[in-house]
Amino acid sequence: MQKSFERGQTLLIVVLIMVVSLTVGLAVASRSIVNLRTSTEEENSQRAFSAAEAGVEQLLKPTSGVDTAQGNLQNKATFNAKITDVKGTSFLVNSSNPIAKDDGVDIWLTSHNSDDSLDYSSRWAGDLTVFWGSSQDACSNAAVEFILLSGQNAASAKTTRYTFEPCAARRVQNHFQAPEAGGTIGDKNFRYSKKINGMTDGIIVRVVPIYQSTPVGILGSVALPSQGNMINSTGSSGTTSRKITYFQGYPELPSELFPHILFWPTQ
Repeated sequence: MQKSFERGQTLLIVVLIMVVSLTVGLAVASRSIVNLRTSTEEENSQRAFSAAEAGVEQLLKPTSGVDTAQGNLQNKATFNAKITDVKGTSFLVNSSNPIAKDDGVDIWLTSHNSDDSLDYSSRWAGDLTVFWGSSQDACSNAAVEFILLSGQNAASAKTTRYTFEPCAARRVQNHFQAPEAGGTIGDKNFRYSKKINGMTDGIIVRVVPIYQSTPVGILGSVALPSQGNMINSTGSSGTTSRKITYFQGYPELPSELFPHILFWPTQ
């Protein structure tokens, strides 16, 4: 009877040891599988990103002469890239990414020659509406400054300045004009807008956010000329994909061409 009891205890201990060992083994195996999967995904992500960069570089080559590119790399990653000319009656500036406060973004109103010099024979005329702002709180949105450079040529160019402020409390201090209601450009909704009517001999408009960074959208009464090229490149490796958006703009005009005015923010 005693021996049977002892054998039962031994069997129970062996079973418990087997259960614990199996549990530990499964946990170690599961952790190893997760680590291996994570390592594989990180490696695929790096390969996919490198492939996306390769797609951008392919379309940036001066002799490429194409608007799409596909390819396979030696690490078995692939890329698919496309270049788009940013122009027309409406478009999102900087691919809808916010423009940093106090940092201007240029909207070209005249075309460029093949050597990137300005073509003054195609000066723009029409009504230009600029959209900005995304917060429901007016004072959490940027004020904006528009600096219009216009003229028949570089020698006769002049600047005209416009300032708009959605926050009533700040308007008391800075004396900017109130903006109008916003709208939708592309797939993005904007809280505010302002139309500059009756432009003639337009060369360029510089839009400068004040107080806050903000995305910017543009709408013209007639088509605007090319602003540059937007390259979208997607790299893939395994089941992982990475996307790069790169904007290739025209050379910026020297800041000395625009007036420098000191603002005293109220916040």
